Amino acid sequence: MLGSNLQTKPSTSRSTARMSPKVSSRKQTNFESPVANKYLSGLNSGILTTVGNTPLIKLAKVFKDVDFQIFAKLEMFNPGGSVKDRPAVNMLKNAFADGQIEPGYTIVESSSGNLGIGLAQACLVLGLHLICVVDPKTTSQNIKILEAYGATVDVVTEPDPATGDFLPARINRVKSLLDSIPKSFWCQQYANMNNVRAHHQTMHEIATALDGKLDYLFCSTGTCGTLRGCSEYIKSHNLTTKIIAVDAKGSVIFGDKRGKRLIPGHGAARVPELFQPGLEDMCVHVSDWDCIVGCHHLLKSEAILAGGSSGAVIAAIAKKRFEIPSGANCAAILCDRGERYLDTIYTDSWVKEHFGNAQLHALN
Repeated sequence: MLGSNLQTKPSTSRSTARMSPKVSSRKQTNFESPVANKYLSGLNSGILTTVGNTPLIKLAKVFKDVDFQIFAKLEMFNPGGSVKDRPAVNMLKNAFADGQIEPGYTIVESSSGNLGIGLAQACLVLGLHLICVVDPKTTSQNIKILEAYGATVDVVTEPDPATGDFLPARINRVKSLLDSIPKSFWCQQYANMNNVRAHHQTMHEIATALDGKLDYLFCSTGTCGTLRGCSEYIKSHNLTTKIIAVDAKGSVIFGDKRGKRLIPGHGAARVPELFQPGLEDMCVHVSDWDCIVGCHHLLKSEAILAGGSSGAVIAAIAKKRFEIPSGANCAAILCDRGERYLDTIYTDSWVKEHFGNAQLHALN
């Protein structure tokens, strides 16, 4: 019988790079270089060993009078505060293994914050420098965290003239930096399969904790790394779990019309290279306001202070709760901490500035 506070069954390593052999057919690389071994030892001891194996808990109060169970995967328990710690470590580890980077290299990446923070922490451990290209939607807290880890923050202030979006402008800035900096490397989170492979482990942890008895997985989408990694695991292990992809209104990933978005961390202005048709069984689009309502509802009902994409997931469950069969098990990936949104989602003056006198309400 399922308990109310489920912890992932322990594995022999907490590293995000540890994948089930059944899932990934990628040839494992031996780290034979003494220099690489010296720096990569940081993956086997210290702070980076706490990446992954995050708690899975039952949400008992978030919705009243529902006949199904909801379990939350608390990715804010990763040391860098988000689910992005997993691909950050996995992408760097495999770049070292493949000889793409060496100690002293500069890592350049475009990020709204969380992947940048995961990379900044890992780079500090591994003797690398990070330049994180952000835009004005990146929260002040995220910028301060990046700088505290020693990263250089490069802010793109003008959107791409062709699309009016910041993501293409950030990508162009990354390419420019790569051209001008010797010994630089772009993780390219939107196209890097090691982003995907990191989330084979995420799904493995969820499935193991629930003994494979999972009917629905609610997953926010951005790079599509989490979505694709979970989908690949589900299919390769013949699970019956249906994936509900949660995307932002104004994001083009699932064919919605491009539009303005305020809440960072989910959605995309272009279809990521990691996306494939059929990764999801259903897509739910949520607005910025839905995210805010979902965040506040989660906080008041479960005392979980989570970020914007977590609010999106809660809002998506609310929209679909009358379609979920009685007795079903649902899991929701809650991607990051809410402290990074204190000046926006959790500040009344900011909410009023952007949404007028709209009133927050419970989702029950």
